[in-house]
Amino acid sequence: MCTSASRNWPVGVCSLKPEPKETPGPNQLPIEMLREVLSYLPPRMLIRHCRLVCRRWRDVVDDWDLWRSILPWKHPNLWPVIRTCLPPADNPGPCILGRFCERRPIGRNLLRSPRGLGGGSQKWTVLSREDDWTEEKENLEVMPRAYMQTSFLSSYRRYHKKQVLDLEKEGLWRELLDSGNIEICVSDWRNDRQGIDCIYQLTVHLLDANQAILDHFSPLPFPIRRGRNSVSSRASHVFSNIKKGVRFVSFERHIWDLEFRNEQYGVCLMNSTVFVRVCLP
Repeated sequence: MCTSASRNWPVGVCSLKPEPKETPGPNQLPIEMLREVLSYLPPRMLIRHCRLVCRRWRDVVDDWDLWRSILPWKHPNLWPVIRTCLPPADNPGPCILGRFCERRPIGRNLLRSPRGLGGGSQKWTVLSREDDWTEEKENLEVMPRAYMQTSFLSSYRRYHKKQVLDLEKEGLWRELLDSGNIEICVSDWRNDRQGIDCIYQLTVHLLDANQAILDHFSPLPFPIRRGRNSVSSRASHVFSNIKKGVRFVSFERHIWDLEFRNEQYGVCLMNSTVFVRVCLP
């Protein structure tokens, strides 16, 4: 007869099974194992949710090692280039590699509200404006459907608006920007409408940390003549062999109407893009 007592069993009665051990929770895992588990979660969830669970999780999510382990399989095509220009592992604060994985700036249009409409219009700074501008939805047969966008139409004189992109806030880091392995591609669709003469111009600047100009693209002003059929055209440029120190991109549109009409005529701004691409070997 068994005379030993087991937990929750009467004296003299043997338990048939050993007491189950408590399963360790995530907070009991070693740091290396916790990092491995978290690395399989989406970057957005890591930064916006997991980082807020507790201090231990925040330290893991902010750590360089977590994102260094995520990058090779999240971005296998970019990894051969990125690995040669990683940011220092001892930088204070959250690792910028996390922002890169969350925001995915490579190949994405970095312009906010590229048509300048609705709630996103505040992303554009209106530098000069005379008379009123209106919005109109235009279906232009000569354009691919992907570029049929609501647009701004001028009724008089001049309109100038600008957007400045902070490349580091978008998830790019200094070592990558200065590596010589990236290109910045810009484009702007424009459409002329018969009925009035006007001039359209696009200006793009690459700026350093103090917003001094390092490079620029500014094609000749584009005249739009009265009486022509509605025709769409595109201005585009690729900044390659980028100088070290580029931190901002300034994207500006200028339109001058040369006549006044009560009706809306002028330029229909269709769509604009600014995106960064990596020069793969």
